[in-house]
Amino acid sequence: MTVTAADVGDRTAAQVLLARVADARHRLEPVWADGGYTGSLVEHCLAAFALVLAIVKRSDDMRGFVVLPKRWIVERLFAHLMQSRRLVRDFERRTTSAEAMVYWSMTGLMTRRLARQRPSRA
Repeated sequence: MTVTAADVGDRTAAQVLLARVADARHRLEPVWADGGYTGSLVEHCLAAFALVLAIVKRSDDMRGFVVLPKRWIVERLFAHLMQSRRLVRDFERRTTSAEAMVYWSMTGLMTRRLARQRPSRA
């Protein structure tokens, strides 16, 4: 995960993030992205990291809300993050503080999931 300043474009941030996780590429095949990441980033991923960047696009003939493959995972993550009051608005002055708040929020989510009582399998 990478939190960037508002003046950093998504494609530039994606290049930085993919460079940071390139060592774990055996677990990153393929990489899914939305239509905002088209263009030179697809070729850059293939040339620099040997990763296939698959673009999940919305069809032009779809109307209203439609669940798109793999994008619902990201949207669900954003929904979980927005349950944290501190992340609803951009209160942080530094990106490191914002990144720490995201980690804090996800740690709370994972802790709640791990602490849930599960029915015994007998």
